[in-house]
Amino acid sequence: MSKPPVTFVIAGSESTGGAGVQADLRTLQELGVYGAAALSCIVAFDPKDDWNHRFVPVDAQVIRHQAEAILADWQPASVKIGMLGAVPTIEAVRDILTEAKLPNIVLDPVLICKGQEPGAALDIDNSLRAEVLPLADVLTPNKIEAEILSGIESLESIADLGEAAKRIAEHGAKAVLVKGGVDTPGQHAVDVLWDGSELVEFSRPKIGENRVSGAGDSLASAISAGLAHGQDLHTAVENAKEFVTAGIQRAITAETPFDVVWQGK
Repeated sequence: MSKPPVTFVIAGSESTGGAGVQADLRTLQELGVYGAAALSCIVAFDPKDDWNHRFVPVDAQVIRHQAEAILADWQPASVKIGMLGAVPTIEAVRDILTEAKLPNIVLDPVLICKGQEPGAALDIDNSLRAEVLPLADVLTPNKIEAEILSGIESLESIADLGEAAKRIAEHGAKAVLVKGGVDTPGQHAVDVLWDGSELVEFSRPKIGENRVSGAGDSLASAISAGLAHGQDLHTAVENAKEFVTAGIQRAITAETPFDVVWQGK
């Protein structure tokens, strides 16, 4: 039996299974990649409080221990980073990445945790920019995150998405994919990649007008999977876009006020 490539995931647990490390591992498995995961935090939605997040960070030393075990066992071909959610967590991840010198680091910069205090969110924003963002090979912010990271108050057009991607790359990431998604004007969900030398658009017809939980996590993980298989960045993004679009078409309805991506056939 051939050995699959390995992706090292650092992300939070989302207990209903729609997003977070649960979505990451399903995506990687579906795309023929072995996922080894270090939990950064535990998120439990509160159905009695408008499904806000109840957020518990994992102790930074525990994150280091998880990484130590993973890196002693495997040689990852890519890395996918999701929600970190606390400054000590960000600092631990910085140390892990700096020491291990891992390839193909894909960072999904989750800046907003629903229900989080504004002051804590600002500290996380600043720490992520300074400590982890410069280490990323690919950054995958959504529209809101791109507005925050780029300093552009409102992204209203596809050209704005491209300008935001270029500005964000100035913080050190080698490539930036700004996800317009369902918020893109018009009938198509468009993501714009700045690869360091040119802007490339990835477009699919919209499927409904509502956000679907797990789409961003699945996209970043699918890009990580493509890179782990040796695909060039443009091919990895194109294939990931196709994979997530199909997952949105197959979205699962539950008791939450939002549907969730289904990565299976």
